[in-house]
Amino acid sequence: MVIAIDGPAASGKSSVARALARRIGWLYVNSGAMYRAVTWLAVSHGVPCDDAGKVLGLLDTTDFSCGMRDGESTILLDGADPDLHLTEPAVNANVSAIASIPEVRRILVEKQRTFAEANDIVMEGRDIGSVVFPETPYKFYIDASPEVRARRRASQGLADTIAARDKIDTTRRTSPLVIAEDAHVVDSSNLTIDGVVGEIVGRLKMKGLALSPNV
Repeated sequence: MVIAIDGPAASGKSSVARALARRIGWLYVNSGAMYRAVTWLAVSHGVPCDDAGKVLGLLDTTDFSCGMRDGESTILLDGADPDLHLTEPAVNANVSAIASIPEVRRILVEKQRTFAEANDIVMEGRDIGSVVFPETPYKFYIDASPEVRARRRASQGLADTIAARDKIDTTRRTSPLVIAEDAHVVDSSNLTIDGVVGEIVGRLKMKGLALSPNV
């Protein structure tokens, strides 16, 4: 089974998805980390992130493997863990360009779907409910006011503007950020992570999802 958590940058979806997965004992999958990993790969090899052909050529020669550790998804590029590099300024500045390449998205969506073959998962991203797992009945869209999201972004040490990131994510031709028609929207502006998780858990129970009595 799949719980899809979508939302724009700095909405809190990653923190919420991770906390939810831990609470219900499911695997947490960060789809955004996959796009950031490809971005770091391109940047570290001097490949222009807006050159689809060169990016795909680099991916073709790289062993991109996904796994699990301590209840969370992992990524290895030629056996190396890129995790420490995923929030570097160059990665943050170029990840939207990488995510706009249709073939990159196709490759990564295939990898994302493999996580659900043998696991119940909570996956967060921008197109999980609309593209990756459109059939799941458990879809949530986490949002927050632009002001709150801007403050969160700044507290993370990231300098990009929310408006610019939103425009790129919502207007790209392939898998743009949208609210799935059957998604439940949660405004996290004035809620704690636990508050958002609690609202989602309540909604899941209303939908009849069997969870542990302790959840």
